[in-house]
Amino acid sequence: MQIWVDADSCPKPIKDILFRAANRTETLTTLVANQSLPIPPSRYIKMLRVQSGFDVADNEIIKQLKVGDLVITADIPLANEVLEKGGHAINPRGELYSFENIKERLNVRDFMETLRHSGIQTGGLAPQNTRDVQKFANQLNAFLTKHKRC
Repeated sequence: MQIWVDADSCPKPIKDILFRAANRTETLTTLVANQSLPIPPSRYIKMLRVQSGFDVADNEIIKQLKVGDLVITADIPLANEVLEKGGHAINPRGELYSFENIKERLNVRDFMETLRHSGIQTGGLAPQNTRDVQKFANQLNAFLTKHKRC
């Protein structure tokens, strides 16, 4: 199993948790972004820089994803593709995407996008807080504990 990170918009506290988990569990973790990002020296942490452009990083993740891999992303359409390809996805707020919840998330996302395109101000997500970071750390730890044994 490998961890892929949709890293362009991944918050630093989440990347720090991922770096520690990669080393602790000896799990290859690859950050995919359209710009170089700082990573600590580790044989378990890699940076993959892709060209700029719409969904270029997402497409690269899907291209390289293997069944059972984990993707960290807030991008709901990417999470859906990951699930369809046999992978797992967790968002930076600690929500594990599943076949049971992904369609609802896609519908809400599409509805909100329709509202925005019609000129309605929908606001956005609240800034990530320490509770979200802790929830992510707990979800990642539970996932790795369960899947590293398999």
